[in-house]
Amino acid sequence: MTTLESRAAIAPEPAARPARRGLRALLRISEAEVCVERRGFRCESLQARARLEEVGRSFLRGYHHALEDSDPTALAARLDPMAPEFRGFGYEGASMALALLDTLAPWRRRLRPFLAGPGQRQVHIAQIGVGWILGRLPLGPRGVVRRLDPVLGWLALDGYGFHEGFFHWPRSIVRQEVPRKLAGYARRGFDQGVGRSLWFVEGTDPERIAATIARFAAARHPDLWAGAGLAAAYAGGCERSALESLRRLAGRHAPTVAQGAAFAAVAREHGGNPAAHTELACQTLTGSTAAQLAALAEETGRDLPVLPFDAPEPALEIWRRRIQSRLAQGALR
Repeated sequence: MTTLESRAAIAPEPAARPARRGLRALLRISEAEVCVERRGFRCESLQARARLEEVGRSFLRGYHHALEDSDPTALAARLDPMAPEFRGFGYEGASMALALLDTLAPWRRRLRPFLAGPGQRQVHIAQIGVGWILGRLPLGPRGVVRRLDPVLGWLALDGYGFHEGFFHWPRSIVRQEVPRKLAGYARRGFDQGVGRSLWFVEGTDPERIAATIARFAAARHPDLWAGAGLAAAYAGGCERSALESLRRLAGRHAPTVAQGAAFAAVAREHGGNPAAHTELACQTLTGSTAAQLAALAEETGRDLPVLPFDAPEPALEIWRRRIQSRLAQGALR
């Protein structure tokens, strides 16, 4: 057993327990915070509103479950009964809570045993969830990414971008601000999350999403479109016609939208929680099934290099470009 694992197995001292209870009470988030009306999002479709709000509630259920009991087995027993299409969001929220507790109450380590155990099946979205703490605490991205998988850990920046787009859209989307603590590829990961948040902020409306992305600097467009594609396929909430419009409006960025859908497909395939809306989005956005896209993502994700944090492009970006290249070549048609 490693030193870190030994520390994780030690229960906190009795004197720490009241402080722990107080901390967890302080960290609770009201479900009102994920309501479309409360956030000021534009969403005319009642169907889309219902789905997007349930996504938010599922995240918060997982988050609060983890605050209440961080034992990996007990936590998984509360997360796994969630409906398959929303289960991943529960794991995302749980990972955020465990990362917060590890940072604020470091006498125990909770995140690593969870990710190495039951969280391994939802590893993609769990890494995203950890990144939410960058929006809640004065932390730099290096320290957060280094806690995580050497390839998928960069998805934490996606989580940070989504958090800022979702909770602070006037700043991150209207004023298009990027946090000063981000540099290099971290800014691109952030943009992928901002693009994903547009699916919620603009109520799944492809015309508004396209118009919003067009107002950003051109260099940011590919990552914003990739995030929108991931959200469309993983979160869902619209009809086939809207997905067709999203693909058409993406124009030359259609391969990055397709790559976002491939990430959604492999996350659901790996997690064992397929969804009809993911299948619909994959077929509409790429012409391929979710299973085909997941297989392509798995194939292109093999033999990725392990690169340092300050490398110009991390392994995650190499993976993304491999997927985009194969899809642009019509590899699955």
